[in-house]
Amino acid sequence: MTSVTGLPGLTLICLCTQLLGSRAASSASTSLWGKKLPFRARPCMWQLRRGAVLPELEELSACMLLNRSHGTGWTGFDCKPPGGGLTVLGLEGTGTQLSVWLFGEKHNLARGLKLNEWHTVCLTWSGRARRLRVYVNGTSEYAASVGPQLPRRLALNGTLTLGQSHFLNNQGEVQPESGTDLLGEIGLFRMWAREWSGEELSGRSCADGDVVRWDLSQWIHSCPPEPDHRLQCAWSLYRVNVWTFKVNSTQPGNCSLSLEAVTRNWLESIFPPSISVRNILVSSPSRNCGVVDNSTALPAQQYEESRGLSNSDCDKCFSCEFYVKVDPAANVDVVQASMASLLGSTFSHGLTADPHSISVLPVEFLPAGTEPPPTVSSGAQTLETSPAANPTNMSSPVRPDTFFRVNLTLHVYGSPTNLKNTIKKWVKKELEVNGTMIVLNLIIKENVGRYYCTFHVQEYGQNSLAEIEALIAAALTSGCEIDSIVIQTTDVAVKHIVPANCLEETTSTFYGTYIWPEAFPQVNQEMGCREPKSERAFRLCALDIETDTSSWAKPDMKQCKPLVIISDLKNITVTTGNAAEVVDVIRDLVDAQLGESAELTSSQLDTVVAKLGEVVDISSITPAAGAGIVNIVADILVSKTHVAPLAGILLNLTDRMGNDMDFPDESISITAPSMALSMFNVGQKEFSGLTYGVSFVSPDLNPEVFFNHDVVDERLPGTNATICLPSELKDFLPSGERNTTRVQFQFYGTDDLFQDPEVTNSSSWTLNSFVVSASINHSRISNLKEPVVVCLSHRTIKQPEDRVQCMFWDFLKNGGRGGWNGAGCETRSISAYESSCLCDHLTHFAVLLDVSRTHIGAAQGLILTVISYLGCGISSIFLGITLLTHLAFEKLRRDYPSKILINLSAALLGLSMLFLLDSWLSSFSNYGLCIATAAALHYFLLASFTWMALEAVHMYLALVKVFNIYIPSYIVKLCALGWGIPLVIVSLVLAVDKDAYGSIAPQESAETLPSAEQFCWLQDDIFFYVTVVAFLLLILLCNSSVFVVVMIQIRQMRANKQSTSSLSSLHDLRAVVSLTVLLGLTWSIGFFSFGPGKVFMMYLFSIFNSLQGFFVFLFHCVMKENVRKQWRIFLCCGRFRLSEYSNWSRSATAGCKKDRPVHTDSGASDNTSSVRKVSDSSSGSTPEHHQGA
Repeated sequence: MTSVTGLPGLTLICLCTQLLGSRAASSASTSLWGKKLPFRARPCMWQLRRGAVLPELEELSACMLLNRSHGTGWTGFDCKPPGGGLTVLGLEGTGTQLSVWLFGEKHNLARGLKLNEWHTVCLTWSGRARRLRVYVNGTSEYAASVGPQLPRRLALNGTLTLGQSHFLNNQGEVQPESGTDLLGEIGLFRMWAREWSGEELSGRSCADGDVVRWDLSQWIHSCPPEPDHRLQCAWSLYRVNVWTFKVNSTQPGNCSLSLEAVTRNWLESIFPPSISVRNILVSSPSRNCGVVDNSTALPAQQYEESRGLSNSDCDKCFSCEFYVKVDPAANVDVVQASMASLLGSTFSHGLTADPHSISVLPVEFLPAGTEPPPTVSSGAQTLETSPAANPTNMSSPVRPDTFFRVNLTLHVYGSPTNLKNTIKKWVKKELEVNGTMIVLNLIIKENVGRYYCTFHVQEYGQNSLAEIEALIAAALTSGCEIDSIVIQTTDVAVKHIVPANCLEETTSTFYGTYIWPEAFPQVNQEMGCREPKSERAFRLCALDIETDTSSWAKPDMKQCKPLVIISDLKNITVTTGNAAEVVDVIRDLVDAQLGESAELTSSQLDTVVAKLGEVVDISSITPAAGAGIVNIVADILVSKTHVAPLAGILLNLTDRMGNDMDFPDESISITAPSMALSMFNVGQKEFSGLTYGVSFVSPDLNPEVFFNHDVVDERLPGTNATICLPSELKDFLPSGERNTTRVQFQFYGTDDLFQDPEVTNSSSWTLNSFVVSASINHSRISNLKEPVVVCLSHRTIKQPEDRVQCMFWDFLKNGGRGGWNGAGCETRSISAYESSCLCDHLTHFAVLLDVSRTHIGAAQGLILTVISYLGCGISSIFLGITLLTHLAFEKLRRDYPSKILINLSAALLGLSMLFLLDSWLSSFSNYGLCIATAAALHYFLLASFTWMALEAVHMYLALVKVFNIYIPSYIVKLCALGWGIPLVIVSLVLAVDKDAYGSIAPQESAETLPSAEQFCWLQDDIFFYVTVVAFLLLILLCNSSVFVVVMIQIRQMRANKQSTSSLSSLHDLRAVVSLTVLLGLTWSIGFFSFGPGKVFMMYLFSIFNSLQGFFVFLFHCVMKENVRKQWRIFLCCGRFRLSEYSNWSRSATAGCKKDRPVHTDSGASDNTSSVRKVSDSSSGSTPEHHQGA
């Protein structure tokens, strides 16, 4: 027992105990916890009250504390049957001997109890097993079998005394017997209606009994108890029973809440955070409230009346049972007193408890789930508790269930897809319909069209054997018809079997030593874990279908924690018998370590890998043990553990494990997060090829495995990795039995085991696929004529300029640490999403990506996408304004440059609008619509560049060929070229292959169109490079040449004028920028987007080209004076408005009044576009050079 002196979590409770008065505290004063019973020279006897009934028990456990002060004979306790007689159960002794009485028989132990020391003495008895055990200070001191002539049950309503033996006089009164009085002290006497094991007794040091409690209310005594701080016991788990009253109900809305909800709110409001409430059970409400015993009925009724309970449905009383957990553990007596005080007080939720009904008992564990709620009888108003809370019910005789073995022969007509499952469902349906039978261990075998079923039936209705056998035979003889499947019974044999109990067994495991008590067949025995104390361990007494006998199954310790750590694994010797258990322990230890830390240390990893190696070497591996090893390796790989130094050992470990695994079927697959292993037993004659595929979604999920016995030289649908073994491999397989050769496949969704220093330290290569391998046991496969085909999905989508290469993991590279090697593998790039590898050997394969080129990351791509869409949107708006301005004002479109500008603006507007709408149109997944959208986008792109080229031609003619050149229908011919050439190109593409247009991923399109969505565009590389790249490159080269010539010409004109204006440099810069935009020279940036400066160039490309329409508006509208004058004449008001007949207006259009060969002012005339306007009109005029119209 643990004495607790500091209880910070219960400070609030203790204060409440002192402040709330004696009314509630009186209910807690009956607790004997923290107290002892002194037996000195004067007569003293403690007798069990008649109201505290000793039930009829078939098994029990009793414990007490003894402290002897004198060496005379003594009595610990004495239990006699009704009416008196021999002691049926008792404990007594002398200075050198301890004796136990059982049904009048005396069992002596040569074991004395030292004086003036506290000793724990427990005795357990089982009537079914006819077994008696005695434990002193936690150690088993005595075990004996009792004779069959003795009763199997303890009689009902016996008498019990402590510290002194007794007899019954003629009136049935208990009288003390002299001569065997205890001189000393007694503490913590408790009795349970079950035979506890030694392990369980040691774990219940503070749990109260369910038959006899350590509470004053159950005893009549002639001497008072005394407190003793040495007997204080700290405990966490308690069951509370109480009658609860609803008082001062001023909130009718509360009636809509369930009693459980109201009670929980009340309890959580009065208890401090250190007390958590669990499993609240309430009875139905009653107006006439019952109490725990009759002696308190009147006070309870008076209390109810004093509270003024109404007759409404809301204001009623009800019984309540709930469990609490106190953290940290506190002394039982303190908790009992404090909780009684808190429960007896009225709080805001309008609930209070009858202080006389409060019962706070320490229990061994919290219930697994909420039990059925207690109910209140309307007649006697007594509380009917659940069986777990009723000692009488708990002590009712427990008998083993009845078992039968059934052999069944069936004929099945029809073609079921899963016949065994159908038969199983039919058998269970026929026998388990009444809820008194369970079908166990069903085995179905087929032989020559007949199906033979063998199974056990567990019957717990306690019916007669003949009745049960007849019932089973009748249920199975009838047969049935299910979904066109007819099941006909031809023979039924039912045999009653009597399997023996599983005897008590002590197991020493990594979870501690457990003493499993005797159990009936098919009973799942339960015990408390060593760590943590609040969890449970389970073990089934399993019935074997082959032998009809019962034996202990493997303990289920999932909820328990191992008592060893990873470093302790070095002290464990692996044997063939404990290999599977060692794997389970290693997995638990690794899980526990990774739960506390993100990684294993190097020493821990060494220990785990070494011990797993011992397991693999010591014996053949079962599928369960193999699954455990795979999960251990997978857990380590997905953690942050540095596994590179042991990568070769781990790969070799999994390979040896797969080769040595023992499984009955043709194949087996084991998966774990980021890892999969599959093994196939093959024969030389039958082998014609094998294809294996793995689908991998997330590192947290298990991969999904697919296989095909045919040769499939492409990636299986839905897989990330596929490896196809050719039929030529049969030449490498040894002849013999089918199961002598094993093909093993492995998949790794992480690259932690494949860290090549050359790749890690290099900036040019990175692993761009998952790793898949194939091997054949005891064979080295190389120099195959038919290649092994490995299809691998790219983890990062390959860009058009990227290079990928297939490689294998060479274990001999880098001094035995391993590394990637490309020898013997040919790479075939299928698409941006996958590559195919053709290799002449078997090993671990992967695809590596050359990342020496600078790539645009996801974040950068998103920014470029936003810039492109935003720029195109802005350009669309201002291109529209430019078109409206020139179309609305007739004076602005009288010269050729303005007409060319209108056509160029229309082409650019179409390009921008289609770019903005492309992703939306592609989302409809309409094939024809996508082709039309892609063709239109292609057309407007070509048209835009064609009109830029025509701008360059016109500029060359105007500024270089300065003599008058007459071209009939000049603008018409330009329009035929500007709109006709793109139409011819697009029509040819559609005529040759309309599927050249389609919906593609953005990464497959030109990087000039970044997007995160599908995009309708050219998806054929040949058409793209010929009709887009080559066409644009040709125009940009011509425009660049014209740009240079024009700039030289303008420079010479400036030199001839000998202008001394300080604004000359600014005008020259404006001319350069204006011409660059008009001729589309910014598009040439795309051809220089490579190398380290690729990202920067892509930003410039997206900004300048998406805003080209805005720049056209800026230079051809905002910065063109005659356009501003037209805006002021027609769009402005007041003092900003300019008269249409002003001097400037007349002069600005003087050169455009006749429809004749046009004079083009290339220097400064306002009749020309601003691109050709090097300076404002204020800078003067140059000689006019005419073109014929």
